[in-house]
Amino acid sequence: MGRIKTKLIKRVTHKLVDRHRHDFKENFEENKKLVSRFADIKSTKIRNVIAGYVTRLMNTKKDI
Repeated sequence: MGRIKTKLIKRVTHKLVDRHRHDFKENFEENKKLVSRFADIKSTKIRNVIAGYVTRLMNTKKDI
């Protein structure tokens, strides 16, 4: 079992994915840079959690 994502993380991530779906990749390092560019997030930890969730969504969308 993994960590539970908060509503804030899910809300921000889904907004970013809806707006910039074609820009995000299946690579965490690239998504980390893209999240910094698309959203003004001060906290590095929050940015990394969002980038990880984006990466997970991109990997699951690929399989469908």
